[in-house]
Amino acid sequence: MWVERLFRDLCSHVMALTDLPAGSDAGFMDREIRSGEGWSERLGAALATCRVFVPLFSPRYFASEMCGKEWFAFAQRAIQHGAVSNQPAEAIVPALWVPVPPSQLPGPAERLQFNHNTFGERYVTDGLYGLIKLRGYAEQYERAVYELAKRIVRVAETVRLEAVRPVDYRVVPSAFGRPSSAARTLHVTVAAASRHDLPDGRSPEYYGDSALDWNPYHPASQRPIAYVAEDLVRNLNYQTTMSSFDDEAGHFDSKQPPTRPEILIVDRWAVEDEQRRQRLASFDQESRPWINVVVPWNRYDHQSRAKENELANRLEDTMPVKMGQGRAACRAAANGVANMETLGQILPQVVEAAAQQFLRHAQVYPPAGGTPTERPRLLGPMGMSGPPAPPPRAPFPPDVGQAGNERQGRHATDDTDNDRGDTDDSES
Repeated sequence: MWVERLFRDLCSHVMALTDLPAGSDAGFMDREIRSGEGWSERLGAALATCRVFVPLFSPRYFASEMCGKEWFAFAQRAIQHGAVSNQPAEAIVPALWVPVPPSQLPGPAERLQFNHNTFGERYVTDGLYGLIKLRGYAEQYERAVYELAKRIVRVAETVRLEAVRPVDYRVVPSAFGRPSSAARTLHVTVAAASRHDLPDGRSPEYYGDSALDWNPYHPASQRPIAYVAEDLVRNLNYQTTMSSFDDEAGHFDSKQPPTRPEILIVDRWAVEDEQRRQRLASFDQESRPWINVVVPWNRYDHQSRAKENELANRLEDTMPVKMGQGRAACRAAANGVANMETLGQILPQVVEAAAQQFLRHAQVYPPAGGTPTERPRLLGPMGMSGPPAPPPRAPFPPDVGQAGNERQGRHATDDTDNDRGDTDDSES
């Protein structure tokens, strides 16, 4: 009831502050109570088209998987917008329903650059719930709601996110991670040339001063792939680190215990350099299933398209293990990710697979001076023992795996999926 009142008050202010026609819907609030199995078409459409996302912070909000899915779905739009424009797209305007200590905020919420103090001192200490419930704070409530409405209008007018296709809730992860996933770290490595050591005839417009500056989706994207991937991974409540494969190649050692899951982003053109190709081949022979490969491939890059089969076959000959490793999403990612939208759809599945493999293999290595530790026991709903049922497997996102379809036949009957038959293949 109180959230409903806040929503009506906000919509009233937004109508007054803008030129929206009378009778228009100034906002959308999901009023359905879901058990985690449903995602209405109206909610999906709203998340794909709305200009501003307003989460009501509270401890219960961040404990909700569905709220985390909604945050993730909207934040993906902002990440894609930032990649295209090379400008930050902060279109999330949080409101304090109940104050939450900073230590309890998941990474995506903690990183928001937002000053709540401008809404009033009492708002910061009591939140909108306290202000709306206590009659003595009516004036403070009106001020806070009006300031919030002004912030919403200002963001809507300046950011202007593009609408996208609604996402499939079945494959949307939560931006808040899992209940026990605090302080998760993932490493992103890029295997690509710089503009200073390109193969003969290769255009430098896709490259920069280091491998981390490689931008395969130019000109549609204005940001290097490493930083877009970093944003996507951080939207899964991970802390991230990044490096060039050339700098890390000498440090891969399968005898060392894993310290984090990793994603290796590979430019097919990298195999044109014989030394780099040999380092990739050596890396492929190391048994490190917690490292998954992603191969961006822009078919609007005429040079790449002309050599697609040659480069794809050479990369597969160089890295046969990694190219056929893991779940279907991982193999699809290794066979070519055609655009930024597809990257946003498939990377979360690749990250999840790497994280599961990391959790599995981290238990194999004994701590210093000790014996191997017991694998953590998975808990189902309400803390009951046993893993919950696995989520439905999603079909390939559009354009995924289209590159090199003739090569995929080698893996069509390949049962080397490292997660097959293991409880790690389910959500825990």
